[in-house]
This record gives sequence, C-alpha cells and structure tokens, in this order.
Amino acid sequence: MTATTAIYGETNPSPQDLGKMPIRRYGSVVEIRKEKEQYYRELHANGWNGVMERIKKSNIQNYSIFIHEIEGKKYLFSYFEYIGNDFDGDMAKIASDKETRRWWKETDPCQKPLTATPDGSNWSVMEPVFLLE
Repeated sequence: MTATTAIYGETNPSPQDLGKMPIRRYGSVVEIRKEKEQYYRELHANGWNGVMERIKKSNIQNYSIFIHEIEGKKYLFSYFEYIGNDFDGDMAKIASDKETRRWWKETDPCQKPLTATPDGSNWSVMEPVFLLE
C-alpha cells in the first residue's frame, strides 16, 4: 500500500490554521455492535438532559451522530463544532461529569473501537480533508 500525505490549501487548511479558527470541527468514527444498535438508537432518541447541558456548557454545538452500513458492518460517524478556548479543559469537564459517566456506561458497550483507535478511546478521530464555510 502506498503511503499518502496531507495536502493543504484553500479548502483544506493546515492543522495550525484550523486551530486558529473560531469554530473547530471534529469528526469521529466507531463501529456499532449489531446486537446493541436498537438500544443505542433508543438512548439517543431521548438524550439525557444533564448530558446535553454538559455538552453545551463545554462549548460544543452542532453535534450530530450518523449511522451507515458498509460491507455488512454498521458504523457511527460523529460530528461537532467546538467554539471554546480550552478544548482539553472542556473535554475534561465532560469526562468528569457524573451524569455523562453514567451515560457512557450505557453507550460504550454498544460501540466497538476500530483497530486504529488509541487506547482508552472508543471513537477514532478522523482527519479533515475539505472545508467550505
């Protein structure tokens, strides 16, 4: 397999330029376990208020999760926009939130991390290649 390298330009800003933007965009992917898909859908049909509030307080907006089947497996694709100034701090607030941790105890068993996902994470962060504002 031939290695590819990132190419940056007007419609694909470099990571440094993306980091300077007032809105930072994040996409992630994870496999969903077939036997847990219905439960995952039920959970997300009526997300818990405390979790939704914590997400908003942590400067996340336009958060969406999509599902798609590829070659007999289903995957979840997550997209959100971050509008704060301390991403790591805001993510730590989410991770330490009692209600969110309880939510993750329900959602994490529904997900199957991809082989390339870093240890300790379910979702694999995707590389941006195109941006049109």
